[in-house]
Amino acid sequence: MKKTTLEKIFEYASMPVHGTLSRKLRKDIQCQINEGKVYTAATFFLGEEFVRITETEKDKTINTYYDWENIASVRTTANTAG
Repeated sequence: MKKTTLEKIFEYASMPVHGTLSRKLRKDIQCQINEGKVYTAATFFLGEEFVRITETEKDKTINTYYDWENIASVRTTANTAG
């Protein structure tokens, strides 16, 4: 999958964080990369060479990095029940 296509997928699933180059997942959207962990309430940084995903759990921040070339699939899920 091309980097430009992947960037569009991440952009559609997220919104810009004011004053930064990062993007926060939209409310009720989950994202899964390469059939791995499902991310909710995560912040994405779309770098030139990598994607960084930041999550906050209790009293710690977790950063996960993906090489653009190693991303084979991205799945987004939206909660539609109100």
